[in-house]
Amino acid sequence: MDIDARGPRFGAAVTTVVLAVVLITGSAWLLAWQTLAFALGAAGGVARSPYGWLFRKAVRPRIGPPTEFEAPEPPRFAQAVGFAFAALGLIGFGVGPEWLGLAATGAALAAAFLNAAFGYCLGCEMYLLVRRLTVRAE
Repeated sequence: MDIDARGPRFGAAVTTVVLAVVLITGSAWLLAWQTLAFALGAAGGVARSPYGWLFRKAVRPRIGPPTEFEAPEPPRFAQAVGFAFAALGLIGFGVGPEWLGLAATGAALAAAFLNAAFGYCLGCEMYLLVRRLTVRAE
């Protein structure tokens, strides 16, 4: 079942703010929250992530029904990629080295910002590339 294309972009906007605050404050606790949000989005799909829930309950009723849909698999894969980077950042901030935390969080922030500001989902593009490569390999 396809999903409202505005939902993942909203989630990316919230993620952008959260990760920017993490980089400014160095808060491992806030990064742990974002890591959990990514994990839930990867495990259950973006609609089941905390930001997906917020979009459904608070935003979507105010902006009307969707006019554009997308397959759920690419954004779900993007959540898994985000989880990997956030987990690496959490390790860097938690046990070191700090540069790892900064670099991994910065990379996740860059990807989230691209999606939020321009609608370009790096993780989704990675998913499509992997799909193309695995289909050719078979």
